[in-house]
Amino acid sequence: MPDQSPGGLPPAIVVSDVDAARLDALLESEAWRRHPAAAALQAELARAEVRPAAAVPSDVVGMHSTVDCEDVHSGTRHRLVLVYPGEADVASGRVSVLAPVGSALLGLAVGQHIDWDAPGGRKLRLRVTAVAPRAEG
Repeated sequence: MPDQSPGGLPPAIVVSDVDAARLDALLESEAWRRHPAAAALQAELARAEVRPAAAVPSDVVGMHSTVDCEDVHSGTRHRLVLVYPGEADVASGRVSVLAPVGSALLGLAVGQHIDWDAPGGRKLRLRVTAVAPRAEG
């Protein structure tokens, strides 16, 4: 889950209008609307500030962004690319937006973090350390 602000609310997130429209269409499709993680992604989109793509800061995680993050507890670094479900390939670091960590990273900026339960029950606190320009797609 995303970091909690002092008021107990998750940090503000920013999503481009293009990403929001594509993700809304994904969530409305028969193939994905009943996916177990669809509700979490819908909740993230509902709380997002949607901006024109040109107005989204370059340090914000969007679709096809390459994200460098660090596990605050262990110091382990990860490089992930946030992708649509059909493009996911965990072995190459391509994480689906419908994976728990994927939907939680969407819209975060450098310096923000998420708390996440990794497979096996291990607790992670992933802090976004860099966001590379979005790849075409």
